[in-house]
Amino acid sequence: MPGWLTLLLFLAFPLSDSSVADLIITGRVTGRASSAPIAGAQVIVSGTRTGAITQGDGTYRLRVSDAMRGREVRMQAQSIGYGSVERLVRLSSDTTVVDFVLTQSPVALHEMTVTGKSVVGSRATYAVPSAAPMPQYRHREFNTESYARISENGFRSARAEPLSTFSIDVDRASYSNVRRFIREGKQAPKDAVRIEEMINYFPYSYPEPKGRHPFSVTTEVASAPWQPEHRLVRIGLQTRKVATSDLPPSNIVFLIDVSGSMQSPKKLPLLKQSLRLLVNELRPVDRVAMVVYAGSAGLVLPSTSGAEKERILDVLESLEAGGSTAGGAGIRLAYEVARSNHIAKGNNRVILATDGDFNVGVSSDAEMVRLIEQKREQGTFLTVLGFGMGNLKDSKLEQIADHGNGNFAYIDDILEARKVLLEEMGGTLLTVAKDVKIQVEFNPAKVRGYRLIGYENRLLANEDFDNDRKDAGEIGAGHSVTALYEVIPVGATTPTIVRELSDLRYQERAGSNGTATDELLYVKVRYKQPDAKESTLLEHVVREGNTPPSADLRFAASVAAFGMLLRQSEHRGNSSFQLVLDLARGATGTDPNGYRREFVRLVETARTLDKVAVDRER
Repeated sequence: MPGWLTLLLFLAFPLSDSSVADLIITGRVTGRASSAPIAGAQVIVSGTRTGAITQGDGTYRLRVSDAMRGREVRMQAQSIGYGSVERLVRLSSDTTVVDFVLTQSPVALHEMTVTGKSVVGSRATYAVPSAAPMPQYRHREFNTESYARISENGFRSARAEPLSTFSIDVDRASYSNVRRFIREGKQAPKDAVRIEEMINYFPYSYPEPKGRHPFSVTTEVASAPWQPEHRLVRIGLQTRKVATSDLPPSNIVFLIDVSGSMQSPKKLPLLKQSLRLLVNELRPVDRVAMVVYAGSAGLVLPSTSGAEKERILDVLESLEAGGSTAGGAGIRLAYEVARSNHIAKGNNRVILATDGDFNVGVSSDAEMVRLIEQKREQGTFLTVLGFGMGNLKDSKLEQIADHGNGNFAYIDDILEARKVLLEEMGGTLLTVAKDVKIQVEFNPAKVRGYRLIGYENRLLANEDFDNDRKDAGEIGAGHSVTALYEVIPVGATTPTIVRELSDLRYQERAGSNGTATDELLYVKVRYKQPDAKESTLLEHVVREGNTPPSADLRFAASVAAFGMLLRQSEHRGNSSFQLVLDLARGATGTDPNGYRREFVRLVETARTLDKVAVDRER
């Protein structure tokens, strides 16, 4: 197992006040090639129990015992896509500054083994206990991962099909799953690449809503980087951010897969550490229960106040993997526990944590979806957390989340768990609008053809837009949603073929109503309040324009182009790894959490892997 992941898996509870010492070690970790700060780098003091993770600006801060004053210590730093660096440092003063400069090593990641057991509490100082070596797990030689087939959206004629309708999607699972493949030096399956989830992994600078609607709508039009004669239209929704302390009381049921397939370190051990992060944030007004399932399902922790963290964590820590997977029975029991402890006007939610390998009881995708659809009517929302490799059932987990008024995230390391369960806690736990649908009407006098980038699994029939009985996506507090359309203007010189219909006898000719306006398209959004049965309509006009793109649009375009390269899309145009890097590097902005800079390193790694693959084929 790569050392950087071993370290992250065993970063633990933050040091208690009783362990705070006198000497401070602080500094900054940067990359040699660009001198840019590296977020998420790991820094440890060899031979001690102390380590830290760098923040968005590359800085870290940790404490060591005053007993080490005047002594030399060996420090080590490394990050994804970089080689490890060691420094010998003398601790001669109260504060010692130790900076590190890392050199890119995008394919071979240096291994640094750290043993022990723990959970991240914050990006400050962490204990890295010295203990017996972790047992080594042999990964299966076969791979049974499954992904739903994606038939990529093609260009549609604005004259023949002026309406485009889809359900919003705030899932981000595809990006972290694709990242896992690239980190391991592998090519992600094409159907694992859901471009809309990759784009929506990143936050954007959309304004928060000011009126009665729970989200704002932002649009932008600029040239498409991979096909300059085309236009790229961005539609963005942004909900209001809610502080953790202001969230309504939560009634949470952890539904945890403890079957035999969950034994590897990247599954149940990482699952435990991830859920500890959330437990540590619970308030006395919150309640949590715990249901497990393997050969059968059982309640291992009744609904318990968030004030009893020690009790909750003890039960969580005691879980062990073994047996087959009675997923259907587990889901039924979890929803029953949630219903019996329902909090009016509160956040009632089941958090399913699994690799998705259901194989006993209700197991087919269709049966599982029907079961989830029945249970969502009780007012309980769903969060699905996917773990592991080799037998990840992405296709099943995505469907369960989509049909259960929920969201889906893939946890590939403890930092991703922190992002999903702490940094985005409001969006993960508090739904502010459900059944959110978008319908775009294109003006055929201005638009010859259009293509929705991604959302293939979220397309709706046009008549479903006004049907309040049709289920659609949910959006949480602080969440943003981004959708991109590639548009071919009327009169544009392009190699892209748009299939047109011949003139129809009983239909108006294209442009008869649109030539006198500068409107390019018309956006309509329908949504329901979390406890409502009827939807509300929001409308927005997008006018012609070809202004310089914002940094957010350039970055979203870079992620879209990267996704098209990974999918080997026929619509990738002039996309290349260099184009992706040029767009992304010029649009990182302030990037407080380092997500955009991490994306740049991921693309650099993917480019190197692609070159290696090409060289092998020669």
